[in-house]
Amino acid sequence: MKKVTKAIFPVAGLGTRFLPATKSIPKEIMTLVDRPLIQYAIDEARAAGIKEFIFVTARGKSALEDYFDIAPELENTLRKKGKTELLQTLKSTNMDSGEIAYIRQNKAMGLGHAVWCARRLMGNEPFAVILPDDVIAAEKPCLQQMMEAHAEIGGNMVAAMEVPKEKTSSYGVLGVQQDMGSVVSVNDMVEKPAVEDAPSNLAVIGRYILTPNVMRNLNKAKSGSGGEVQLTDAIAQEIGASGDVYGFRFRGQRYDCGSKAGFLQATVAFGLAREDLRDEFSDFIDSMVAAKTAAQ
Repeated sequence: MKKVTKAIFPVAGLGTRFLPATKSIPKEIMTLVDRPLIQYAIDEARAAGIKEFIFVTARGKSALEDYFDIAPELENTLRKKGKTELLQTLKSTNMDSGEIAYIRQNKAMGLGHAVWCARRLMGNEPFAVILPDDVIAAEKPCLQQMMEAHAEIGGNMVAAMEVPKEKTSSYGVLGVQQDMGSVVSVNDMVEKPAVEDAPSNLAVIGRYILTPNVMRNLNKAKSGSGGEVQLTDAIAQEIGASGDVYGFRFRGQRYDCGSKAGFLQATVAFGLAREDLRDEFSDFIDSMVAAKTAAQ
């Protein structure tokens, strides 16, 4: 099996759930504690061995592109002031020339279409897809966990987690053929099924390792659920064609930072995980809870 070294980051969405903040900045630049959402995704990809980063963007995303560029004036200022730790933090956000590429999705036609837009940069190689909205706190990064499992079984692999049955209509859902613990073989994938039609409560989360066949399926794809080109449909075609589709139960906590509630939950969790913030932040939360309890 070829090693997976390329990853696609679909970041063309308008971020309307975060208006008015996203009127002038891309949602992916919004900060979770002190790092943008996109930085968490990049760090996870690097830890998994990704070397080429392909961003599928749209109009109004220039700030996202600028974020990964060097900032000579700022670096010089930090260097002159002796702020070496901040300088190293800043340099960690830089991307080398040729390491990153940007592709435009000029029509909002769904996740499958966004991935398809990067087809000419993929070649005949397996590739990863990372959705920055899904931030996963884990001792070992989620994509790295998947890479290790994928090295043994190959095929197509999607990150998965169990969700309440009544919430399955919000996800792509897996039908389980064989449950092997952290890995399950898949016999069905349904995008946002009615609750009564969901084949299980095992939901697809925004991490994928895919074969070139999936990209070829996207070449022939038609609109699916919601009138969009669904990545789930292109992966599901491989169940019948090759039978090599797997779900991976990752170890970690996923936060849906595409929603306001999920973003706030992640902010609290990541804030409390930081040694430099934990004590002061924890005291503040305790005081808020105590004040609310007293008021009741």
